[in-house]
Amino acid sequence: MNIIKKIGRKVKSTYYRHKYGLKYVHPTTYFGGKSYISPSTKTEKNVYIGPGCVLYPKVEIGAYTLLANNIRILGGDHRYDIPGRPIMYSGRDNVRPTSIGRDCWIGAYSIIMCGVKIGDGSIIAAGSVVTKDVEPYSIYGGVPARKIKDRFSNPDDIINHKEMLLREEDFSDDLLCHNREK
Repeated sequence: MNIIKKIGRKVKSTYYRHKYGLKYVHPTTYFGGKSYISPSTKTEKNVYIGPGCVLYPKVEIGAYTLLANNIRILGGDHRYDIPGRPIMYSGRDNVRPTSIGRDCWIGAYSIIMCGVKIGDGSIIAAGSVVTKDVEPYSIYGGVPARKIKDRFSNPDDIINHKEMLLREEDFSDDLLCHNREK
């Protein structure tokens, strides 16, 4: 059964990468369903992008990161500062790059504003609006998102976790086992 799931995931991933023209998305990126994803999106290995996500241009996502359903990475691109001209006709600024680190978890229905950097190992609570950079290994939530607490209480745990992220391990079999337990 695991081989069938692996093949199914590869076929689905290949289909979405081809459909959206995603040249910079790692082949192990898994798509939970239909989303709008800019062709400039870059991912490292083993990223999950849930259904209903909207990712504006210039988004980079680190390895082992989870984007739950209906995440939005957008904003900050309409010109509003031209007197005598409606916003609709004022054009757009350049979209600023957005970076989501390795091993992050972005909760469902969260909004990440363009230009934000989310540090490695961070968690964003469901329904949050992230308007500023997020510290590594921390948990943020709310509107606007604020730090709730650190992900790990022991500094040695952070060191061990960082070392794990640098190793070239393949956890894909663990993912299949985890899904089977449900």
